[in-house]
Amino acid sequence: MEYNIGQKIKILRKEQKLTLQDVANETSFSPALISQIENNNVSPPIATLSKLAQFFDVKMSYFFEEGQESSRYEIVRRDERRIVSRVISKDGSRHGYTYETLSYRKKNKKMEPFFLTVTERAREETLYNHEGEEFLLIVSGKAEIILDKERFTLEEGDAIYFDSTVKHRLLAKEGETVQVLAVVTR
Repeated sequence: MEYNIGQKIKILRKEQKLTLQDVANETSFSPALISQIENNNVSPPIATLSKLAQFFDVKMSYFFEEGQESSRYEIVRRDERRIVSRVISKDGSRHGYTYETLSYRKKNKKMEPFFLTVTERAREETLYNHEGEEFLLIVSGKAEIILDKERFTLEEGDAIYFDSTVKHRLLAKEGETVQVLAVVTR
């Protein structure tokens, strides 16, 4: 099941009486990309979604909520995960990954857990940054993470915790499929 993330972004933008260009000027994304996201032609990578959430002053979980009452706990079964796919870069090339939100009912969370599957190595290595911190655990496969100008290989069972303001990018290593537990804070 996919969320209508684009519609929620469009509503936020219109409520604040902003144009696509206004949002582009403040987020460094192109008006064309924002329009593609709003029309659900593409889904934004986590870093892009985080930056849009920060700009609109909402938590990332806002994009995955269905208006249910807040609870002190949440159980999400494997077959209940919400998939965000068709992830592309700012220039329109494919990133080769999908992510699933592992918590979408719990409101006012301090962290956002995701399950990432990287199926191919992206052609470009654009680095992203956003507010908060990230924790990544490689569940299977071999990955390469770029942090500023440094590169590290991460294998199954390896974990990394870093400040998300550091420019970063996770890539599949040697064409392998990589599965990652990712926890992002804002």
